[in-house]
Amino acid sequence: MEKNQEEQKIQRAKLPRGREIMGIIEQRLGGNKMSVNCLDGKTRNCRVPGRLKRKLWLRPDDVVIIEPWELDNNKGDVIFKYNKSQIAWLKKNNYLKTEKVEF
Repeated sequence: MEKNQEEQKIQRAKLPRGREIMGIIEQRLGGNKMSVNCLDGKTRNCRVPGRLKRKLWLRPDDVVIIEPWELDNNKGDVIFKYNKSQIAWLKKNNYLKTEKVEF
């Protein structure tokens, strides 16, 4: 039974493609906006697009993938949220190098 639980915990995570960047939610700003600390060193003002508004429930310290806007690189859209097992996989495979994310 323990082996089944371990197999469920280990899960491959979606990786950013193209212009997408991983980030950690720093603060909720109200409505569907939030401040996201991205792994490229920038803090972006991001929003949840309308098609994902009811599907993504976000809190500070969640790890997400954002897509920066083409016209303004300081803003972006949150397009994906990682769960705990995916965060563990990212840390194990050195995609996420930060001590702030604990689960």
